[in-house]
Amino acid sequence: EVPVPIHFYIWLSTLLFCVGIFGCLARRNAIAILMSLEIMFNACNILLVAFCQRHGITYTLQAFSRAQDIQSPVGQIYAIFVITIAAAEAAVGLALAIAAYRHFKSINMEDINILKW
Repeated sequence: EVPVPIHFYIWLSTLLFCVGIFGCLARRNAIAILMSLEIMFNACNILLVAFCQRHGITYTLQAFSRAQDIQSPVGQIYAIFVITIAAAEAAVGLALAIAAYRHFKSINMEDINILKW
C-alpha cells in the first residue's frame, strides 16, 4: 500500500482554505459566511490530521506476541476538538442570524448596521 504524499494534503487544505476566505470576503449573507468558516475549519482539520499521520509518534506495543505499531491519536483528538468548537460556533452564529432576521427582516450583512452610530 502506497501512502498518499503529504503535499497532496497540503494542496487540498490550501485550496479549501482559500475557498473559505473567498467565501467570507465575497458573500454578504450571514449563513454563507458561516459555511465559509466551516470550510476553513475543515481545511485546518485535514492538514492537522495529515501532519500527525506523517510526522506523529508511533508507539510499539510489546505486550503481545508480536509488536504492533500504533500511530498517536493526537491529531485526531485535536480535530475532534476543532469540530466541537465549530459546531458551537455554528449554533451561536445561526442563533444570531435568526435573531437578526427577526429584527431586521434580512440576514444580509450590509443591511445589519447595528454597530454604526
